[in-house]
Amino acid sequence: MTAKTGSDFVLLDSSAWLEYLTEDTKADAVEPYLRGARPLLVPAIVIYEVYKKLSQLRGKSGAERFLSHALRHTVVVFDEHLALAAADASLTHRLAMADAIIFATALFHGAELVTSDQAFQGLPGVTLL
Repeated sequence: MTAKTGSDFVLLDSSAWLEYLTEDTKADAVEPYLRGARPLLVPAIVIYEVYKKLSQLRGKSGAERFLSHALRHTVVVFDEHLALAAADASLTHRLAMADAIIFATALFHGAELVTSDQAFQGLPGVTLL
């Protein structure tokens, strides 16, 4: 399921990053977004989630390799504007906090959200791998 936003930006959620970095079943589907010409947005909460998970799976060095790659892109901080948008998204779409922050960040910036997380199924601007 793909919904294009028309934005130049792409936002990979934590599940997409982890698919790629752990060479999981959908890694090949994520790769074009990482190697493509469109700029990536990286919400701070995605850095938290992926860094934590990779630290558990691959140790600190694996997590730091991700961090080095992620910080080459546009990092989006969580501010009061995104907090309010995320609260609304959570209420409207019944999303958990982290998912609501990620979704609101994509909407706020008009970015295509790429994910393998079923929680985003059917939402506007989402490409479900």
